[in-house]
Order: sequence, then C-alpha cells, then structure tokens
Amino acid sequence: MNGSTTFDLPISGMTCASCAGRVERALGKVPGVQSVSVNLANERAHVEVLGPMDPAVLIAAVGKAGYTATLPQSETATEAGQAQRLHRERWALLLAILLALPMLVEPFGLHWMLPAWAQFALATPVQFILGARFYSAAWKAVRAGAGNMDLLVAIGTSAGYGLSVYQWLTAPAPHLYFEASAVVIALVLLGKYLESRAKRQTASAIRALEALRPERAIRLLDGREEDVAISALKLNDLVLVKPGERFPVDGEVVEGQSHADEALISGESLPVAKQPGDKVTGGAINGEGRLLVRTLALGAESVLARIIRLVEDAQAAKAPIQKLVDKVSQVFVPAVLVLALVTLLGWWLYGASLQTAIINAVAVLVIACPCALGLATPTAIMAGTGVAARHGILIKDAEALERAHEVSAVVFDKTGTLTSGTPKIAHLAAVDGNQALLLQQAGALQRGSEHPLAKAVLDACKEQGLTVPDVSASQSLTGRGIAGTLDGRPLALGNRRLLEESGLSMGELGTRAAAWEAEGRTLSWLVEQGATPRVLGLFAFGDTLKPGALAAVQQLKARHISSHLLTGDNRGSARVVAEALGIEDVHAEVLPADKAATVAELKKTGVVAMVGDGINDAPALAAADIGIAMGGGTDVAMHAAGITLMHGDPRLVPAALEISRKTYAKIRQNLFWAFVYNLIGIPLAAFGLLNPVLAGAAMALSSVSVVSNALLLKTWKPKDLEDQRP
Repeated sequence: MNGSTTFDLPISGMTCASCAGRVERALGKVPGVQSVSVNLANERAHVEVLGPMDPAVLIAAVGKAGYTATLPQSETATEAGQAQRLHRERWALLLAILLALPMLVEPFGLHWMLPAWAQFALATPVQFILGARFYSAAWKAVRAGAGNMDLLVAIGTSAGYGLSVYQWLTAPAPHLYFEASAVVIALVLLGKYLESRAKRQTASAIRALEALRPERAIRLLDGREEDVAISALKLNDLVLVKPGERFPVDGEVVEGQSHADEALISGESLPVAKQPGDKVTGGAINGEGRLLVRTLALGAESVLARIIRLVEDAQAAKAPIQKLVDKVSQVFVPAVLVLALVTLLGWWLYGASLQTAIINAVAVLVIACPCALGLATPTAIMAGTGVAARHGILIKDAEALERAHEVSAVVFDKTGTLTSGTPKIAHLAAVDGNQALLLQQAGALQRGSEHPLAKAVLDACKEQGLTVPDVSASQSLTGRGIAGTLDGRPLALGNRRLLEESGLSMGELGTRAAAWEAEGRTLSWLVEQGATPRVLGLFAFGDTLKPGALAAVQQLKARHISSHLLTGDNRGSARVVAEALGIEDVHAEVLPADKAATVAELKKTGVVAMVGDGINDAPALAAADIGIAMGGGTDVAMHAAGITLMHGDPRLVPAALEISRKTYAKIRQNLFWAFVYNLIGIPLAAFGLLNPVLAGAAMALSSVSVVSNALLLKTWKPKDLEDQRP
C-alpha cells in the first residue's frame, strides 16, 4: 500500500480469542488504520496505517480496550517477564498444594483436615495477590462491555472463595472450597506459563534468523583494518571476512576464494563456492578462505532482513479459517456466562443446596475458557512457517499456507525453474569419431570468450580434464561465430551461416542436425577452413534439467497432483523437457501476457499452483491460487508469489505443499480438540460430574495440548530431499 506505515506492537493482557478480537476492533476504529491483525499466539498486533502516525495513539486505543500495548521489547525484557511469571506460579502452586494436601493423602487412609482459619490464610494470598491479574483483566473487560477468560476465572473462583467464607462464618460444620478456588488459580497460572513457554518455541525460527546478524564488522579503509558496528557501514564499503566468520553484509566478493555455508538462510546445505564477482549474503558463514567483500545492501534491504520480514508477516497474518474462530469467540464468553447462570438456577430450583449449585456453576465457568480455541490456528501457522523457513521455504501469507494443501495441479515455467537456465552441451558428434579432440579444438577457439555457449564448451573441457591449447589469429565472425589458427590449421566454430559461407554441406551429420534442431537445440559447427574446407563436427547446445526436477514431478504424481509445463520457448525444447520429466500437459510458445490466461483456464478444474522465476512469470504467479517463486529469480516474481523457495531445487515445490498439508492438519486437529474439551466438559460440569479442580486442570491441559500439538510440526523434514539439513 503506497504511503503506508506498519507497526508491530506487543500486547499484554490477552488471554483468549475474544481478547484478540477486542484489541483488533479497538485498533480498527483509530482514524487512518487500514488493516489490523492481532495474533494471540505471539501476542502482537500488526497494524498498517495510511501515512505517518504516532504509535502513542495506537497504544492509547489498546489501553481503552482494557489491554496494554508497548513498543517492541528486547529479548532480555521478555525473559525477565517469563522469570517473574514463573516465580508467581511457584508460590501459587506451593500454597495450593498445602491446601489440597488432605485431599491428596485421603486415598492412603489418612483422614485429617486443615483448620478453617489455616485454609483461609493459605487461600487468600492466592485469590487476591497471586490471582490479582484475573481481577484486573476482568474489570477492564467489564468496563469495555465484553467478556474474556479472566472474567470466567474471576467469577468462578470468587464464588467458590466467597461461599467458603460464608460457610466458615455461619455453619457449625462448614464444607469449605478454599482448595478448589486456589488450585484452579494455580492450574490456570501454570497453564498460562507452560503455554507461554511453548508459544516462544513456535517463534524460534525468527529468533534463529535474528541471531545470524553479526553486530560488528572489519572495515578496510585506506589499507587499515578497523572494527566497526554494522550500523556504521555504508554502501560500497570494503569489509574483510575471515574464515569461520559470518558475512556481516550482503555484498560482492572483490578478492579471495572460499566457500559459504548458506544453510540457515536458503536451506542449501552444500557449501557454495565464492570467488571475485560472486554475491554473498549477510548471515552466511565464510568457509576456509579470507574474503574482501564490497557492501551492496544494509539493514532492512539485506536478504536476511527481508526473510525475517516475510516470516514475521506470515506468522502475524490470519488464515481464512481463523475468521470463523473469531466469530465464535465473540459470542462464546457471554454464552458461557448465561449457561453458568442457568446451571446455578437449575440446580437450586430443583432442590439442590445453594453451595452445590454454585460449585457446579463455577465448574462450568472454569472448563469453558476459550484459550485453546484462540491458540489453535496461530500456533500451528507459526510453527509451520517457522520450520518451512528453516528448510528454505518462505511462506509470505497464511492464506497461501492454508490453501496450498488443496492444490490439484502445478504449472511449471521451464527455463530457470525445471532447467538450469544456462546452456550446456546436450549432444556432440565428431566426423572422425574423436569427440575429445573435437571438444578440445572448440575449447581452444572459445578460450577467453564470455559468450554463454563458449562457457558451456569450456565447462565441458574442464569436466573431462582436457587441456585447452592456445590459438593464434583469433577473430570474431559477426553473426556467424569465431575463427582462429590451431597448430597451423585454420578453424572456425559457428552457426549454419558459417557453414554455408564456407561452401560446405552438412554431409553425414545432416540427419543428426535435423533431429537435434527438432528438439529445440542450438547448433554449432566446427569446420576446418583453408584450401580444402571440411566439417569436423557438430555441437548441440541446450538447457539442462535441474537435478531435482524429475524427483519433484514424480513426488507430485505420487500425491495425485498433475504437472503442467508453461513456457514461451519453442515446442521442440518444451517437448524434450516434458518427455524427460513425464509431463503430459505442455503449453509452449505462450506469450507472457497469455500465461495468466492459461493459468486462469486451468483454475476452472481445481486449485492451481504456478511455479516460476522471471519477470514474465509474475502475471501468472499472481493469477494462480498459489504462486511459488524460485529463489535466485527476480524480485518481481517473488513479490507476486505467496511462497518463495530460497534456492532453485524443484523438490522444494512438493515440500512446500507437504508442509501446508501438515500445518492445515494441525489446525484442524487443534480446533477439534479445543471444541471437544468444551463440548464434553461443559455438559459434565453443568450436570455436576466435574468439580472445579478437575475443570481447571482440563482447561489448562487443553491450552497446553493445543500448543504442544502445533510444536510437533518442528520435527518436519522435506521428504526425499537428500541435500537438506535436519
């Protein structure tokens, strides 16, 4: 959005889905706010506003809704808050265990009871000091005209505590429930602490990426080395990176040779060779060599910062299914309050004692806490996007993550997606049968040339260990090829026009030339010029398949997902690639403007994912249900896609669909368990079959189980991806 500003505000005081909804509505009413997404799992509000805005305005709006918003805090401040919560929980558990001790030892034949005054003394600090947060949050909710989990806990435990005080003061042989109220508060606090710890683990991917940022760098200035903070660097500064250090910036190697470990950034586990002219990424680890790097990007423009931003945005976004949960949560708490009142009146009117009616109503209030409901979706999304990022799959938005599991067809661009995008020698034929000599002669002519076909010849010579001799009188033949003299023999390498100008025919190689041209190959002829010109051999150049392309298509086929090839290249080259990969549906010679129309037509039969890497693929990526951009492609393609693969292995395509399927399965499992706890627990409590202590334990267990289930996603690894690290 043009002219927009984004804020990410930590929100404290949220305890359930209805809390997140209320914060969202409060921020949405602030003039200038364009969109708001509040994530209960990471306790943050992602706010996009039109133009500049003082964050104090947003913080004040959250305060009026009964919650606390702050500017982003440091990791140290967050850990301090965790320690404080743990200290409070320990005291609550200790006092609650002392209160519940007589009940715990009763099965062992020990029958004794704490005096009423001792129970009162132990329960009061739990109720009003350690449990003060429930009263504070409940009061804020009431003032805002809404309900939340804290209101349910505050009403429920207060009723039990108040009934106990009343019984103590009036009844000759009182039946007290101090231990029930104290244990419920202790269990809820324990559940929130465990939940908080688990939620921090779902955000571990972000912290792991942030930890890759070095704080200092060695800058080379006027021949002197100086240790400076990263913030002091400027574009085009020269930075010295020693073996074993992380690259502090995105840049270009100016001097030195080494390898870079980019696993945590791109998911590529094999070290990548680096030499002058190669790009390096900040956060990657330098291998064995000392490198001098020119700074090309800093701060928010670095690759690492953009990756972190993409993962954060995806984790902050809401999946479509979450909207249904939000609607349910808006009416959930008021409905529970009504149900608790009905339970109280029902038991009392049908002859039960007031204390029995109150205790059953308290159990309803406690078991019905909608914490698990609010955590079900965001925790799964955070865990799913986090583990995907660790394996080089960047998911930009939650909708792409949710929809990807429904994909029935994948449309692949050819060049740079299924193929390497750089020409290689696909075939060669020597008239005398000596292919090594033919390759050596062609390499000699191409030596020193920067042409892509020349590089293909020289790479082939290198792979076969051939020595490339020097030629004399080398000259470029414009529009035809290159010529030179090797060992006194005038040689030339070029296209058919060179052949015709030399007065030569294809001869015995004509049949092969026709077949290779039908495959869409580029042909080059090696001829000997001079008094008796003759053809020495023929080279056919073509794009080569990426190593993982066949495995990717096979994995998709095994999952009953059809593959399509969509390319602007000629039908011959498209057919060769399709046949090699087993792709039956081929759309060749398609103009960039028509690619989107082809994708739109395929969408009529199912959910379509488009995989591409170039500017010409951007319209098709945007038109598809799911756009998947290959790493190393253009920024335009990556912006148009919902998923970006950080390195060019096509096997990451089925892997991305697989993590989507796993994540969506976790969302459904979490929502199922969240609803089941309430659907089973509320009736049991209403009919007097579940006391408040068990209700409190079940409620705490529901939240922890939902988050723990989401964390199982962290063990996911892409199948059949041998290059990937665990």
